[in-house]
Amino acid sequence: MEVLQAITTRRSVRAYASRPLPADVVQRMCCALRFAPSACNYQPWHFIFVTDPELRREVAQASYGQTWMAEAPVIVAACGFPRQAYQTMGGRYDSAAIDVAIALDHLTLAAVSEGLGTCWVGAFDEDRVTRLLKVPAEARVVALTPLGYPASPGLNHPLDGSQRKSPHQIFSVNHYGNRFTGERLD
Repeated sequence: MEVLQAITTRRSVRAYASRPLPADVVQRMCCALRFAPSACNYQPWHFIFVTDPELRREVAQASYGQTWMAEAPVIVAACGFPRQAYQTMGGRYDSAAIDVAIALDHLTLAAVSEGLGTCWVGAFDEDRVTRLLKVPAEARVVALTPLGYPASPGLNHPLDGSQRKSPHQIFSVNHYGNRFTGERLD
């Protein structure tokens, strides 16, 4: 699958089949996470693959009752280490959350190319998830995603763009508000 096809076909999946993930697929998902870029290549992250069914249920409950998450054979907890990250991103903050987000995005795109589903979850009780997964104090749980085969096959068809903002609403040239026409950028 081409990258743009993966981008336009990725969906937030909230219903998963009980089908386990083959080892080679898991390895490719790990590769997608591992080779993601990070500021100064510091790689201030750690990813927990939650496979135990009871622990998945507890993590889903800690995600404000989003119990559908536990249907997936894996929940990935993406953790960042702020003190190990580039410290002056934009002159103001560390890069850990952004670095982790980039890696998790790589995972979501690699997943769709394998016929898997994901759903970026940012609504969770971080303290509770941290305790459940025994995350060390120096790390932050940035986001979660279930990872598995969608319960309803055929979700992966390209978006037509009708549910996205129009290009003139989100692109400018040189200065905010200078309309981008979609022509060459010279």
